[in-house]
Amino acid sequence: MKEFLDKAKQWLTSTFDTETQAEIKDLIKNNPDALADRFYKDMEFGTGGMRGVMGAGTNRINKYTLGRATQGLSNYLIENVQKEQLSVVIAFDCRHNSKKFAKIVADVLSANKIKVFLFEDLRATPELSFAVRHLGCDAGIVLTASHNPPEYNGYKVYWADGGQIVPPHDGGIINNVNSLDFSEIKFTANENLIEFIGKDVDDAFINGAVKNGCLSDEIDRKRLKIVFTSLHGTSIISVPEALAKAGYSDVHIVEEQRIPDGDFPTVKSPNPEEPEALKMATELANKIGADIVIGTDPDCDRLGVAVRDTDGNMKLMNGNQTMVVMTEFLLKKWKEEGKINGNQFIGSTIVSTELVNDIASSYNVETKVGLTGFKWIAKMVRDFPDLDFIGGGEESFGYMVGEFVRDKDAVTATLLACEVAAYAKQNGSSFYKELLSIYTQNSFYKEHLISIVKKGMNGAAEIQQMLSDMRNSPLTEIDGEKIETLSDYQASTRKNLITGEVSSIDLPKSNVLIYQTANGTRIAARPSGTEPKIKFYFSVNSTLDSITDSKKTEKALDDKIQRIIKEMKLN
Repeated sequence: MKEFLDKAKQWLTSTFDTETQAEIKDLIKNNPDALADRFYKDMEFGTGGMRGVMGAGTNRINKYTLGRATQGLSNYLIENVQKEQLSVVIAFDCRHNSKKFAKIVADVLSANKIKVFLFEDLRATPELSFAVRHLGCDAGIVLTASHNPPEYNGYKVYWADGGQIVPPHDGGIINNVNSLDFSEIKFTANENLIEFIGKDVDDAFINGAVKNGCLSDEIDRKRLKIVFTSLHGTSIISVPEALAKAGYSDVHIVEEQRIPDGDFPTVKSPNPEEPEALKMATELANKIGADIVIGTDPDCDRLGVAVRDTDGNMKLMNGNQTMVVMTEFLLKKWKEEGKINGNQFIGSTIVSTELVNDIASSYNVETKVGLTGFKWIAKMVRDFPDLDFIGGGEESFGYMVGEFVRDKDAVTATLLACEVAAYAKQNGSSFYKELLSIYTQNSFYKEHLISIVKKGMNGAAEIQQMLSDMRNSPLTEIDGEKIETLSDYQASTRKNLITGEVSSIDLPKSNVLIYQTANGTRIAARPSGTEPKIKFYFSVNSTLDSITDSKKTEKALDDKIQRIIKEMKLN
């Protein structure tokens, strides 16, 4: 505890403002446990950047942790990008303090003689990714904590290609940040270097989304009845306009969730993965007989899609299912237009459904599989400039259509999901029937995710112990199936547990373990890069001979997943 107290007392010096000092003094006097949680570690960049609870302390999002991150980025840019005038674009979402934090970040950049393009008000994360390349910037920053609870905020850095930072830049920036003392942050702005931006970039972004998300002139978009909710987030700025520009006129917005609000008052969590978050939207859909529900997270990079099942009930698709249907649709359109010639690829991740690989293969298109996080899919685009990127996604409800945005993009993905639904409807089918058709042509894949929350210093240790146990005492059998391979992405090895053969994994190291049986049953475990959680991903599959058997097959797969969870003592 003395170590934390000594660290906290450094925040009582003149480097820190009086408000921050008062907060620290109160914690020292009245709440030593909270003090320890705020100082036992520094904020770190994870798979989604730097994200955490707001407040004073090294393990919190505040003026000083954001300032140090920005000073480190500034130093790295100055050292490594040889340009007369460096530039960075900044966006922010609807969260508490996001606008204030964005200006602080702009101040630090400008104080380091870096030109700043600062959005005048909240904007979607994918628009920030787009703006980096559109404005010819050297980097981009967005202040957001995605779907986390209201007390969170965060900071994501993008490189000149519009993708989130990856090696070597991420490590270089982090080293610069870690070597800085808080007293070295330059907070005094050069206002002449800060330029506010808005509508011109908005128009270019939305036009690009419509161009990439609308694939056929033969689709009657007026017949599709859509319910949309922004879940109090930034997408209200762009999604309705994009839908209108694309020709979707029967769009109904959940009015109770229209106004951006960092408290997210109508939901427990603004997470489109959760059926509860889309409850108001599905209720409206049932009231008006809508075909599809779209809900986006607060920074508008992920989307939840609910459609009518074979009984006419609204059913929330999981991210893998949405990814599969949209990928099949894209590939089909590319094939119809004669654009597939062996120089194309689909992007996916190690915890996403393997069904997408099978679909791409049926079109003679390669699937490149990277680590979890869209920064790795964006890196694929950069690493293979001679190949056409068709689209890609991951299980966490994100999708990227083409490369004009180099991150998951709920604006363009919303248009694509509606495109699938509209095309299917005018041809006597539906979004859900298209999914079932894919299952009959391949296999019925069913995935499930559980997240176990372990907060604080002790929780972080528990998460590491759970992974250590799975790594050092691996499962040999699950639900009566022998485990065939254990892939350890931290050790970069794939071991056949039956033969003992070990091969190498050619991906950057990551704390991920994946068990797989000969039948394709798969269990993955990884700590969240942005939340105090350990995540377990389950994937099982079975043949589906007929759509009429889909309910029975799905129940059998669901039951299998629940047996595995019980066997692993995770429920």
